[in-house]
Amino acid sequence: MTAQNASSPPRAAVVVNPAKAVGADLRASLVRLCDTQGWAEPLWLETTVEDPGVGQAREALEAGVDVVIAAGGDGTVRCVAEALAGTDTPMGMVPLGTGNLLARNMGVDISDPVSAAYDVLNGTDRTIDVARSTFDGSDDENVFLVMAGVGYDAAIMADTVDALKDRMGWLAYVEAGIRKLPGKPVRATVKVDGKHPVKRRIRSVMAGNCGRIMGGIEIFPEAKVDDGILDLLILAPRGHFGWLGVAAGIFGRKKNQKESAEYFQGKKIEVTLEQEEEFQLDGDHVGTVKRLSIWVDPGALKIRM
Repeated sequence: MTAQNASSPPRAAVVVNPAKAVGADLRASLVRLCDTQGWAEPLWLETTVEDPGVGQAREALEAGVDVVIAAGGDGTVRCVAEALAGTDTPMGMVPLGTGNLLARNMGVDISDPVSAAYDVLNGTDRTIDVARSTFDGSDDENVFLVMAGVGYDAAIMADTVDALKDRMGWLAYVEAGIRKLPGKPVRATVKVDGKHPVKRRIRSVMAGNCGRIMGGIEIFPEAKVDDGILDLLILAPRGHFGWLGVAAGIFGRKKNQKESAEYFQGKKIEVTLEQEEEFQLDGDHVGTVKRLSIWVDPGALKIRM
């Protein structure tokens, strides 16, 4: 990677999901913005179905840019972060998706892409944690920044209707969640930091790096994006009114007194299921898994904001 010449203006790369962007208008607006702020014309890299952002972010690193802006939804942000984690090059965010969960958790302007880009060009760096995962014996690592989940929540992501997302935004996930409420629990063994295993009949196991999810729900109230710790939520509703216990466990004041919704914290989480269940990373449905390992990589990513 070649660094920018000290006498030349700084340069940003924009890794953009063309399905989310508003055509040529956004590109023209960001080119004008960079010019007015004393930055060079940005390197414009569009994602594809085959490569949703990792390759483009690596290309940006090779070009020696000063910041890589992820312009898209949570999936674009996650893929760009996968390439930038562990490097000195910061990531900026121009939210264009439905959830924009990391941006919301970090206070990024989600209402105006150009305003968000302005904040990147004139911002300072903040270091955050990255969560990494492997599953079913594979050595391939997948990162996430907000939340990973296996079971019910991942089934929602897999079955949300795209047309409803475009029309209703995050409420489309509510519709899918209602449809997916009926279902059978699966036996699971969960270990946190290698300690005594927790055995439950679960509907979902979720690991969080941030607190808020869709609709502004604070599902991990103690989560901090830079504390070097992952938060874990096990949902194990029991009986006909089990989901009421889940709601009480999540929204009630005495969270850990509800076995239907149990909270833990740790640096490494291992989940073993009796059968394969759906799996998601930051809202992206990955597939089905039976064995899952998740761990935190403290301070691995710089965010420019």
